[in-house]
Amino acid sequence: MAAFNYVAVDANGKQKKGTLEAANEAAARNSLKAEGLIPISVEIPNALNKDIEISIGKKVKSRDLSVFCKQFESILHAGVTVIQALQMITDQVTNKYLKKALDQTRILVEKGESLADAMRAQEGIFPDMLLNMVEAGEASGSLETSFNRMASQFEKDSKTSSMIKQAMIYPIVLLVVVAGVVVLMLTYIIPQFKDTLEGAGMDLPAITKLVMKMSDGLIHWWWLVAIIIAAIVVTFRVWSKTETGAIVLGRVLLKIPLVGDLQIKSAAAKLARTLSTLMASGIPMVDAISIVTKLMSNRIVQKVMEEARGEVERGTPLSVPLRDSGVFPPLLYNMAAIGEETGNMEEMLEHAADFYEEEVENATKAVTAIMEPVIIVLMAGVVVPIMFAIMAPMMSMYTAAENA
Repeated sequence: MAAFNYVAVDANGKQKKGTLEAANEAAARNSLKAEGLIPISVEIPNALNKDIEISIGKKVKSRDLSVFCKQFESILHAGVTVIQALQMITDQVTNKYLKKALDQTRILVEKGESLADAMRAQEGIFPDMLLNMVEAGEASGSLETSFNRMASQFEKDSKTSSMIKQAMIYPIVLLVVVAGVVVLMLTYIIPQFKDTLEGAGMDLPAITKLVMKMSDGLIHWWWLVAIIIAAIVVTFRVWSKTETGAIVLGRVLLKIPLVGDLQIKSAAAKLARTLSTLMASGIPMVDAISIVTKLMSNRIVQKVMEEARGEVERGTPLSVPLRDSGVFPPLLYNMAAIGEETGNMEEMLEHAADFYEEEVENATKAVTAIMEPVIIVLMAGVVVPIMFAIMAPMMSMYTAAENA
């Protein structure tokens, strides 16, 4: 007998997971069927990848979702049924987690579930925005349109996220290089001069003594330094996920020059684009705001959206809480106000999204352009004093030797 992990669905379409013992996989599947369950997957647990699947097993990128939505819209447009479309896309998808989710979705649809409910059963795979759009598309008979809009939405999200990541990666790489240079100097270069300087019998400058102590400390206590750095990183990550930490960090990020501007414009673009897409498909504004709130990465912006949702529920126009928040730029809430007055909210928000997506691109380029000289100055500020600490006494020694 062996233990098998299984994923199955019951007669109501509810997903169930667990472990059972059976002689082989076929026997395990028969056992599940005897209990009235439809087996989705039955496999022997792998201790090596079990924990990995918990942490990253449901990761599906915006780019993957964009391709999926494009394919689904194209196949439906050709007159293919939803079940056939799901099967065709499943065969083509390369992301194994999305592939598995689509296969399970197809099984549930074959049992009579709606596409939206079947997708919703795949926990952690499909975002709420897509699920609501599919549900609205099924209700209105415009499923193709819903997938077309979501393909565009995910593609723009992917492009914006990629630009921001690229802007952040460059300074991070430079900082890593700076740290590497400093470690190399303290652990390799400084020790080569240490014996010479200490054996010269001269009074060394304070900065030279400090650098030598730092070198000795790093060489003999590197493991302690590594533990301290790791502890700081872990503590910061844990703290940043608490409510207090997220609020403080969000407020600090918004106040950093250029970075704060980039975050605000990115949030404005995401808010405008997502609201426009959802409302154009008939999803109520209150529900659309709830979905947008979950997409915001900055906790301060999230709180603004939570308050805005409450105001809208009480009958206040969306433009009012956006204006009163002091977070979002004037163009966004002014465009929203015009949309509210003219009854053309979706189109006005779409124009605002186009504008701020371009602004995000410009802000990203500005951050990248300014970070390069800043990092270079930082590198000089760290490396030059270390070099001076060694070169100054060495030059003094050579001068004294020549005079002698």
